Amino acid sequence: MEPLPCKRDKRKVKITAMNTEQKIAQALIKIGAISFPKELVTFKSGIKSPVYIDNRKFPFYPKEWVDVIESFADKIKKENIKFDVIAGVEAAGIPHSSALGFFLKKPSVFVRKQIKDHGMKKMVEGGDVVGKKVLLIEDVVSAGHSSLAAVDALRNEGAIVEDCLVILTYGFSEAKEGFKTAKINLHTLTSFPIILEEVKKQNLLMGVELKTVEDWVNKKTS
Repeated sequence: MEPLPCKRDKRKVKITAMNTEQKIAQALIKIGAISFPKELVTFKSGIKSPVYIDNRKFPFYPKEWVDVIESFADKIKKENIKFDVIAGVEAAGIPHSSALGFFLKKPSVFVRKQIKDHGMKKMVEGGDVVGKKVLLIEDVVSAGHSSLAAVDALRNEGAIVEDCLVILTYGFSEAKEGFKTAKINLHTLTSFPIILEEVKKQNLLMGVELKTVEDWVNKKTS
């Protein structure tokens, strides 16, 4: 899928500046991470969705992945997020947290979804987080259950967790309330409403299919 072309006239090239939300949304479309299946997709939370977003594609497209990692770093700087350690949520959050840790020269760990029945039986792997301020990295937030479970796991290990940085959020009301209750600041690079606007600009979804998705997201975010 080709990126949006620049608008041209005979006198000059006009380039419309993109903010981070638009840039990451377009990157997701370009690498084919956005799909609208004929059958509803069931999220782990049980939510039935007319859209599926696969951020696990990013490592296969290094140019677009660099945009994600650099945007994470910019977000951290602009929003003055303080931390000692980066943590990724098993499994889709781990590539991004590891790459960000390497990029920033910061230690990183990962959080399991459940304890394995062999080995050292740890929930947090890679290093000691006791008394450390940990920045949680997630690929996508829908209902927020897996992210908040990782927050609990880190806090149970003695970590201080106040911030979660994510590539995208669907913007569901349930997630917003969950993060608020857990006293976690959610920082996002883009959101599904922004992605949907880019999809509409490129005429990738129209008619009844578009209305179905718009109705679904409006219901979930209201």
